[in-house]
Amino acid sequence: MNKLDLVRSAVDRLELSRRDAVALIDGVFDDIQAAVISGDPVKIPGFGQFKVRDRAARMARNPATGEQVKVPAKRVFKFLPAKALKEAVMSKRGGRGTARKKAASKATARKAPAARKAAGRKKR
Repeated sequence: MNKLDLVRSAVDRLELSRRDAVALIDGVFDDIQAAVISGDPVKIPGFGQFKVRDRAARMARNPATGEQVKVPAKRVFKFLPAKALKEAVMSKRGGRGTARKKAASKATARKAPAARKAAGRKKR
């Protein structure tokens, strides 16, 4: 979903003109952005909260070379979903996740004997 979809949804649900819906959506985003930039968390019950966290400076390791690298302190934007939203997302995904695991394990089981046969043919 993008901003245009949100505008269309507002037009349909609230019976607003397109211009009013755009102004409403832009206003909500501007208010959230202004609050988060100023350091205030934005809490929306049932949805989640937007906030900024300060990360301290730390030492990290470059995985390619193994040398120590200093990572500077910074501010990061964070969204924390509400419990209701988290549960709704997880319940929606539950049915499909197990089907993928079963299909993947069946596919691996089928490929293993074929790989052995191919390896056996090359030796002869």
